[in-house]
Amino acid sequence: MGYFCPMAKSADHFKDVISHAKEYGFVVPSSEIYDGLSAVYDYGQNGAELKNNIRSYWWKAMVQLNENIVGIDAAILMHPTTWKASGHVDAFNDPLIDNKDSKKRYRADVLIEDYVAKIEGKIEKEIQKAKKRFGEAFDQEQYVSTNPRVVEYRKKAETIIKRMARSLEKEDLADVKTLIEELEIACPISGSRNWTDVKQFNLMFGTKLGASAESATDLYLRPETAQGIFVNFLNVQKSGRLKIPFGIAQVGKAFRNEIVARQFIFRMREFEQMEMQFFIRPGSQKEWYEQWKEKRMKWHLSLGLGEENYRFHDHEKLAHYADAAADIEFKFPFGFKELEGIHSRTDFDLASHEEYSGKKLQYFDPELNESYVPYVVETSIGLDRMFLAIFSQALQEEELENGSKRTVLRVPSILAPVKAAILPLVKKDGLPEIGHKLVDELKCHFNLQYDEKDAVGRRYRRQDAIGTPYCITIDHQTLEDQTVTIRERDSMDQRRISLSEVADVLKKEVDMAGWLARL
Repeated sequence: MGYFCPMAKSADHFKDVISHAKEYGFVVPSSEIYDGLSAVYDYGQNGAELKNNIRSYWWKAMVQLNENIVGIDAAILMHPTTWKASGHVDAFNDPLIDNKDSKKRYRADVLIEDYVAKIEGKIEKEIQKAKKRFGEAFDQEQYVSTNPRVVEYRKKAETIIKRMARSLEKEDLADVKTLIEELEIACPISGSRNWTDVKQFNLMFGTKLGASAESATDLYLRPETAQGIFVNFLNVQKSGRLKIPFGIAQVGKAFRNEIVARQFIFRMREFEQMEMQFFIRPGSQKEWYEQWKEKRMKWHLSLGLGEENYRFHDHEKLAHYADAAADIEFKFPFGFKELEGIHSRTDFDLASHEEYSGKKLQYFDPELNESYVPYVVETSIGLDRMFLAIFSQALQEEELENGSKRTVLRVPSILAPVKAAILPLVKKDGLPEIGHKLVDELKCHFNLQYDEKDAVGRRYRRQDAIGTPYCITIDHQTLEDQTVTIRERDSMDQRRISLSEVADVLKKEVDMAGWLARL
């Protein structure tokens, strides 16, 4: 074994992630032969498998493991009044600012957040220097709370974020511009500080329903999946005979006309959400909010991407409907950013849909002998962001003992696109026939690849690059004793097992059930 050098430590890691994703069939620009479409991406053969596995792990953990949570699949197109009731027509905006010299448009809040991220980068540098200086005796918590420079940096960052949050909440866009000017934030392209005023821009995509322009109805592509759950609350509750507390989960596409879409698949115009709305008694929201924060973090940590790569961020600026909100942030190659949101939405959504539709959206509680509009705690995670978190953390370069290097994608085995590669050592002597027979026996249970081209070492490297946990090599000894070599991706350890054992070994190591049991 050699030693591991996570590419995340390299300044070019994000470029490596994008390049590797394309080269190995994970993610490519949409309509690339026509020069692509900005901030829209396609998932290739390996990307689709990885994405499906992430989706399945979330669904099973959320729906299958919880007796009081069910799943639905609501339509993308919804009655237009839905978005009036939800507040999206009036309030689904981003604060935008233009640079007069470069003619480029930016999200004002993102410019400020990027400025704060640089301050956080300075804090991280100070911590790393102190770690080297003090070694094992280093107490990071004490250092961060007492070192004058770090304390000053943290205070500055917190002050900036709080001021921005207050200004956005009050819709004081003039102060947002003033803050950008006071911080001397320059356009990344022109280097100029010649800014326009900040303006609000609605993010919903409009479309038409109908055969002719005269009779067509104006619709929107949904900007979130949550509203499909709220308008189906009563249908699901009654048909499922569900008692509060209960949840409704959904995975689906959403669309936002992001003006400043960037950072690969982190912020896209067409993306996928995994959301669950948990319906509860009014007054119990604080307890459930804390429970769901804990449960969701446990789900993330179960994947083994490193506890140090996650943190909670409590919202300074709350949405108009929320009484508490927090993000689970992940350390992407470009810093800590939101991965999942947990929100206490009160009764805003159901009460608003009740008002606009004229239909009662209430629950009769037999224990209290009264009807009420339930409160809601929401968990919402971007599937594409989860993909990026896993992919960017898993992509590593390893230096081997012989001085050579290998690129390996250390995705959790249950999420790996291909679970095992079947590799006959040579294309003769009956070895391919044994390989094909083994594929036929296993393919109903696992996604496999059969590969007989090139030297076996090169085939191992190809499988390492797409994250395949196991390679099974069939050689001449197989003809004699019905055993094969099984090679483990991360350790590169090899051992002989019998052909009859292969299915059981794979089931033990790559089956999702074992991982779900930990939750």
